[in-house]
Amino acid sequence: MPPLPGRTTMSGLNSHLADSVPEKPKRSALNQLTRTLLRTYDCGVRPVHNWTSTTTVYVDLILQSVLDVDGKTQSVTTSIWYRQIWTDEFLVWDPEEFDNINEISLSSDAIWVPDIIVSEFVDEGKSPPIPYVYVNSSGWVKNYRPMQVVLACSLEMYAFPFDKQNCSLTFRSWLHSVREIDLALWRSAENIANDQREFMNDGEWELLSIPSRYWLLQQDGVNYAHVSFHVLIRRRPLLYVVGLLIPSIFLMIVDVMGFYLPLSSGTRVVFKISTLLGYTVFRVNLTDELPATALTTPLIGVFFAVCMALLMLSLIKSILVVKLLHHSEKEVREMSVSACLLDKYGLTESSLTSTRTLDQLNPSGDYEFEASLEEDPESPVDIQDNPSSLEWLLKELVSLRLAFSQEDDESSAQDEWLALCTKLDRFLFRLYLIVLALYAGTLLLLWARWSFA
Repeated sequence: MPPLPGRTTMSGLNSHLADSVPEKPKRSALNQLTRTLLRTYDCGVRPVHNWTSTTTVYVDLILQSVLDVDGKTQSVTTSIWYRQIWTDEFLVWDPEEFDNINEISLSSDAIWVPDIIVSEFVDEGKSPPIPYVYVNSSGWVKNYRPMQVVLACSLEMYAFPFDKQNCSLTFRSWLHSVREIDLALWRSAENIANDQREFMNDGEWELLSIPSRYWLLQQDGVNYAHVSFHVLIRRRPLLYVVGLLIPSIFLMIVDVMGFYLPLSSGTRVVFKISTLLGYTVFRVNLTDELPATALTTPLIGVFFAVCMALLMLSLIKSILVVKLLHHSEKEVREMSVSACLLDKYGLTESSLTSTRTLDQLNPSGDYEFEASLEEDPESPVDIQDNPSSLEWLLKELVSLRLAFSQEDDESSAQDEWLALCTKLDRFLFRLYLIVLALYAGTLLLLWARWSFA
């Protein structure tokens, strides 16, 4: 019996529709592997089949740069590459069953991650989030991530800018003892200490070495594993030597040269006051360049303070010598007996001086001029006609002679006092140079010992 036309049409249509519907794609091997590993995985359980087994976490550290050293807060900001490697016994598979996949990436939130922390951790910087870890078929988990961390560090800023710092990064498990989580170095201590390939060595700080060690800390009878990396760095002092020390030394040299100005010019004190003012402005403008510490004062701060004290001492010494010099001139003027009597009795200096000079010049009252007149009776001058005029002339001549003699004495006394003040100034200047040389030598020895240590 031939088939009905309607049935033939319906069956052909169904077969055509069945051929046109695409087959459901198979899951990828990577997807299947991930689902297989995480189907029964519990990220809150330490990944060991035997709970008495110890999970060994290998740590490694590569220092990239030292970003900031804050002496006031005693903290150091560093950029590092940090690596953790451990074995997860629940993440093991046969690569042949999954298209020869030997390594996959998994979310770090989906698997167990050891609670390793940095003991010196203060604040986390701008670290890029890395939410994945690598797992191979043997169960090795590799957690690589860059970190910018702020560490608490006991900074020794006394030798600034020739200082060296030793800051530690100590990794430990926050809760697990050594029987549960043990730590170890992924590379040898020698390779870690001498590895400077990634360090940015063109900045202010120079990396010396990164020694590392493994040690145990016992708390309440339980041992906790620790791995410490000691970052030894040294500051490059050239910037601070050029910007701070050399200008300060120049100002001190200018102050020393100011001692060669003559005392009688009156400009030495003004010059030294200007130098002290310039040094004060220089010191205030460079306050932000000096490290701020809460307990100790850096040696460079002591250097600036002592330099300012030396400038003050130099100014005081110059003021003292100039004061003595001008005080001597006044005393020389007051040594005149006529001036003393003039101030005391209000007499005229001419009459007082004439009386004094006549008494002191020839106490016996015999004058050579009068004797010459008596010996010449035939003189055309008639002494009897005007005896008072001759007496007045003689007194004036003697007074004038005494005035010139007194001026010579005063000038000689001033010269002697000026010479004495000059010797005192030279003695104080040499003493100042000795103090300055001892101070500079002490600083140079200290900084040389720290810079070459």
